[in-house]
Amino acid sequence: MRSPIFDQVNQEKQSSARWTMQSSKMLRVGFGPEALAAKGAMVAYQGQFEFAHEGSGSVSNFLKKAVTNEGGQLMRVRGQGEVFFAKANSDVFTIDLEGDAITINTASLLAFDASLDWKITSIGNAGMLAGGLFNLTLSGQGTVGIASDGPPMILDCSVQPTFVDPQAAVCWSANLTPGVKNDFKMGSLIGRGSGESFQLAFHGPGFVVVQPSEGVAAAATR
Repeated sequence: MRSPIFDQVNQEKQSSARWTMQSSKMLRVGFGPEALAAKGAMVAYQGQFEFAHEGSGSVSNFLKKAVTNEGGQLMRVRGQGEVFFAKANSDVFTIDLEGDAITINTASLLAFDASLDWKITSIGNAGMLAGGLFNLTLSGQGTVGIASDGPPMILDCSVQPTFVDPQAAVCWSANLTPGVKNDFKMGSLIGRGSGESFQLAFHGPGFVVVQPSEGVAAAATR
């Protein structure tokens, strides 16, 4: 009997493209050019590679990392061959940046072209209570691979205010500056958690990508 694992659908997809979706759950990146990736996102590679810790980039970023354990967990990937990225059986998609910018929840990051500029961004003091204080903003020319805990949904924020659970927000247009909406009431502590008392508020020309989950992918990275 022939094992299903050898069916054509399970074979590696050969492509000359640098970024190739192997399935809805796995991303293949071809090298030459270097990339930066979230630690733990590499699941396999073919060829010769070096994986090195990527510094936080500044004293400010280092302090943020020390406080939140976010924003510095990157590795620089260099070599020849192919690297395969995935995260906790999450859905995977890519975004091509062409001189524009995007902000990503660090728990959802897979990898991005090292040619892209990156920085740690802050939502504000209230964001710490909402669980989403620091995020990663990428800009320039290049591609980024992103994980979503379930099929992602794109919400247009230009028509009306959009409110998203911080753990469900995957990424958003960098021109949007999210605020924090607080619906916390003492009664919400009785019979339920208080996590849904805080939402990220988006409004303006742009979009936010939402996953149908509140943190399974995030928990897998800790």
